[in-house]
Amino acid sequence: MNKQQIHDATLTSFIKTIWDFYQQHGRSFAWRHVADPYKIVVSEIMLQQTQTHRVAQKYLSFVTHFPSFESLAQAPLRDVLLHWQGLGYNRRGKFLHEIAQKVVNEHKGSLPPSPEVLETFPGIGSATASSICAFAFNMPTVFIETNIRTVFIHHFFKGKINIKDIELIPLIQATVDKTKARDWYYALMDYGVMLKKSMPNPNRRSAHHTKQSKFEGSDRQIRGIVLRLLTEFPSLYLSELLSLIDRDAQRIEKVLFDLCSEKLILRTEDHFSIQ
Repeated sequence: MNKQQIHDATLTSFIKTIWDFYQQHGRSFAWRHVADPYKIVVSEIMLQQTQTHRVAQKYLSFVTHFPSFESLAQAPLRDVLLHWQGLGYNRRGKFLHEIAQKVVNEHKGSLPPSPEVLETFPGIGSATASSICAFAFNMPTVFIETNIRTVFIHHFFKGKINIKDIELIPLIQATVDKTKARDWYYALMDYGVMLKKSMPNPNRRSAHHTKQSKFEGSDRQIRGIVLRLLTEFPSLYLSELLSLIDRDAQRIEKVLFDLCSEKLILRTEDHFSIQ
């Protein structure tokens, strides 16, 4: 058996392992049982930097309140952020709002089935554009997220460290199912979750691994508090925000400046509101 045959046999065995696991232990989420590209976009933006169990708690209520690109595009940003509360990284809620507006205004309400086009949308990078196309249109695109990275490092890079994503790409290309890409990527993700629960996280051996900073007491927490307050009240003066948020005044003012720069909130004289 030559080197290529050994490689092919390894890939075949790997593929069988993933499919067998998925058949027995595949997870079920509401966004996995829909074909509506809008709902896939919502789930993919929500799942950026957020664990699936937290998304599961918000997804259905969000798509019930905003059932289409059109309804989301027409909603005030304040209403969108109100229903985004609890997911964190509120810029994603703003990006989702802008994506809906772009789909409605520039694409006649239909999501374009092209990773290259989707990469031009707010808050959508290369990986998310490809994942949306895989899940919304069953396209055999190639992308990496944390659980996929976990699987390929564990199976093909035993004993190695500082593994770059570019080393994984050929393996992902060689194994993606051309007719069942959607289910294949769900299977990879579920297998990756299992690996993380059963052993030290293989992603620690990735060159791209970073440890998330502590949330409690961080500027991210202050941002969340500011936006929550501004969804509860039409507007608040700076003095009111400073009295309602038990944090250093300079840090609060810096966060307010950043939020204004990102056009998440608006400052009119000395009071603030959702943009």
